Amino acid sequence: MSKTLKFILAAVAVLIVLLFVAFKVMQSNTKKHSPEDTVSLSTPPFEIEVFYNRPFKKGRTIFGELVPFGEVWRTGANEATTFATQTDLQIGQERLSAGKYTLWTIPGGSEWQIIFNEQMYRWGVNLSGEASRDGTYDVLTTSVPVEKLGSTVEQFTIALEAIDAQSGKMILTWDKTRVVVPFKSLN
Repeated sequence: MSKTLKFILAAVAVLIVLLFVAFKVMQSNTKKHSPEDTVSLSTPPFEIEVFYNRPFKKGRTIFGELVPFGEVWRTGANEATTFATQTDLQIGQERLSAGKYTLWTIPGGSEWQIIFNEQMYRWGVNLSGEASRDGTYDVLTTSVPVEKLGSTVEQFTIALEAIDAQSGKMILTWDKTRVVVPFKSLN
């Protein structure tokens, strides 16, 4: 093997290592500002898990500005939020079969669209900053009303709660906004 070829291969290897390290540093710094969280509901008949990243308000106006009304939001930060259920659910008037989905929302002043999409996306936005969601993979869309809170929630939060033996709710809160997505078991 010639010296030139060895030099080129060594340079390419060093470049690959440097790019990998830079990516990991960037990823680590991003996660500090919007840490990962997983919430779950393991109360029979439910076995539900939501993975998401939790951005902070940091003095910003969130809904209507940072997160524009009428546009698809990745429902958190960084990676696309995922919703996994081992139980068939009824959400709104629609059936959501057991499986893993990405969760998207379209916030509005008085109601939000909640969207479950069967495609998995590595990141929640593309290079242009637009939501990565491809609407052709949407399996369920429902509307829920917005509740205005009297106090501010600093960090975006998703919670799962059982209401009774057959129903529960997913609660999304941030800033002075709360939306509740009720669901029922179909099993």
